Amino acid sequence: SGFNSIGHMDTMLRGRHHIGHYKEGEEFIQNVFHALYLLFPGKEKSNLSIFWLQYEISKVIQCLQAKKKKKLKAQGKKSKRLAKNLLKAPDNRNHLSLWKLYAYLEWLLGNINDARKVFDTALSTAGMGGLKSPQLCSLTLLYAQLEVELLESTEGAVMSRAVHILTKLAESGPYVSYSGQVLSVNVLKARKTYEHALQDYLSKIPFPDQSQVSDADQLVNLVGCYALFQYLTVGIDAAVSVYAQASEKLEASGPQKCENAGESFGIQNFPTALEAVTLLHTNLLRFHMKISVYPLNPLREALTEALKQYPSNQSLWRSYIHIQRKSHSASKARRFFDGVTRSTNSLEPWLFAIQAEQMRKKLIENVQR
Repeated sequence: SGFNSIGHMDTMLRGRHHIGHYKEGEEFIQNVFHALYLLFPGKEKSNLSIFWLQYEISKVIQCLQAKKKKKLKAQGKKSKRLAKNLLKAPDNRNHLSLWKLYAYLEWLLGNINDARKVFDTALSTAGMGGLKSPQLCSLTLLYAQLEVELLESTEGAVMSRAVHILTKLAESGPYVSYSGQVLSVNVLKARKTYEHALQDYLSKIPFPDQSQVSDADQLVNLVGCYALFQYLTVGIDAAVSVYAQASEKLEASGPQKCENAGESFGIQNFPTALEAVTLLHTNLLRFHMKISVYPLNPLREALTEALKQYPSNQSLWRSYIHIQRKSHSASKARRFFDGVTRSTNSLEPWLFAIQAEQMRKKLIENVQR
């Protein structure tokens, strides 16, 4: 029937109807995945599996945001069926990134215990790479982050499942499921291990060319795990100092220019590493403010600095307009939006400035009503 939108647009609202996935577009995308899956060999097939499952997860998240329970149930069944089928493929059975996505899918669907079983199974079969294994670090970080989000306060967090997971990663031994307690001596040993591992990585900067992408990703995962560990066992200030230490070193090693060709070399991936560390930092501050009393200023400063550097980062903008919504004065935010739109060609600052004004208008109308 003529042509139709393929896929979806994330946050567009048309009256009361949320723009979702069109039937024809959805069929087309599924056909493409099915056709390509049969054509690709080994590693490419595994990568395609990851993209396919990420796409399915995006649809589940959309159902959650739209609060459509019936649609979520149907979509959840489809997505889980696909995930299980993908994991049955011989090339994918030991693919940690795919196990991570499957566990995350179960978590999003509210099946916390099932998700934990998947995470634990993946960690048990992952070997003993510890902090040197990028996939293991990435899996552990997501698992720990999801567990931390369930905490209602940081009191007694030292004994939490999240600390157990992060401690086991530092031990580099076989993974044992959480039994309800964490030994203090293990926490102390893990802290030392994290500290030395981070120093080792920071001393390697700038990384050699051939390993820069994987090393930069690994550094981000390591910083995330160590900061979260410090947050749960010491407190927010200890976590912030880990982020500050990593950011300082990454900023100091900004892209250098090659004398001959004038091209960046060695650490082209570092702006993205620095951006990812900044995002972890601001997300942790936001979470901490949600569960305890903490001043708004550190988060506001971190976000404004980060957005001047990364004006296209949608997650940072979402956090910024979320905290500005609580402010009674609009002038500061308007001046900031004005400054950023003048200094960049990115479209995001304009879109989020409009969204901030829409939210303010709604707030004023509610108060007046």
